[in-house]
Parts: sequence; C-alpha cells; structure tokens
Amino acid sequence: MQDSKQDKLGGPLVRIVDDDMQVRDALVDFLRSEDIQAIGYASPDEFIAKDTAARPGCIVLDIHLGNANGLDFQETLVSRGNLRPIIVITGAGDIPMTVRAMKAGAVDFLTKPFRDQEFLDTVHAAIFRDGAALEEHGRVEAAEALFNGLTKRERSVMEAIVSGLMNKQIAAKFEISEATVKLHRRNVMQKMEVRTVADLVKKAELLTRGR
Repeated sequence: MQDSKQDKLGGPLVRIVDDDMQVRDALVDFLRSEDIQAIGYASPDEFIAKDTAARPGCIVLDIHLGNANGLDFQETLVSRGNLRPIIVITGAGDIPMTVRAMKAGAVDFLTKPFRDQEFLDTVHAAIFRDGAALEEHGRVEAAEALFNGLTKRERSVMEAIVSGLMNKQIAAKFEISEATVKLHRRNVMQKMEVRTVADLVKKAELLTRGR
C-alpha cells in the first residue's frame, strides 16, 4: 500500500521501519487517517536507499527487523548524524533494550500492542520536538551568519560586552579610547541586529550552542 505521493507534499513525514508488512501498513494507514504523512520501509537498507533524511518528522523503528537489529540501526543513524527523533517499538522488549534505546537518543519506547492514542500522542510529541529543534537550528545559523560579519575587533568587543564589562573597562582592556569602544559597540549592535545588551547576550548564547 506504499506510494510516493506524500513525498510531493510539504510538512513532517513519519517513517515506519518494520519488517512486518501488516504492522507497517497498518501504522502508515492509521497515521494517514489522522492527516499525518507517513511511509513504510521493510528494512534498514530500504530506508537508507530511499529516505530523504533532511525532511522533518520522525522515525518509528522496530527492534526486530529480520536479519537486522533495530537498536544497532538506531546507533548507526545517530553516528551518521541523523537529526530526526526516533521512536522505538517492539513486541518483546525488556529493560536492557529500553535503556540502550533511550541512551542512544530514542524519544520513546513502545511495546506492542500499544493503543492507537498512545502511538498518536508519541508521534505528535516527536514531530513537535523535531520542529522545535529545526527552529532552534535556524536561529543558530542566523546568529552565526551575523557574527561572521563582524571584524576581529568587533568580536572581541562583543565578547567583552556580554561578559558584563563597561565601556571604560573595555577601553582599558584593549588599550583604546572610550570613543572607539562606543563606535565598535554601535557597530556590533547594528550588525548583530539587536537593540539591547540582553538581546546581544541571547545571540551570544545561540552562538555557543552552535559550537
């Protein structure tokens, strides 16, 4: 029952990776009935070959995938820089499996059979988390682009400003006049597109997250 029409649409996509065709198709159909775009993959190899990892959404990953181990594949995805939230599902889970999945970054661990509402709530939470992460990433990239437009001296002055130094202290630190400090300060505020020191501190925090 798989088709590619949802790939032509925008919005989050839920990937179901499960070797059980009945379970896979049932989950895909259920999500689509809830107006959530979804597609199924029978194996990790099929996922790697066909999926567009950059598209937002989440991954629903079964632990038992025939000859493949879902937890091993989860760790492979993480090592390759996968940014999509992963929901791990299984028909026979135990505590060690749960711990391993969560340590590898899974957002949830569901044991079959799970209730439709429980699954839907988990998927919605994963999609929301992915959206928030993408927005944060966008803010970081924007701050980095502005910061890259500063001169070396302006970057130093910005660092001094966010550390709480006054103009007189900055002037003494760099052995320049207060008038020059004020000029650099004005340039920093304009280039970083902020009006207050508090806003500049927030931009600096974004830069720290991106490093």
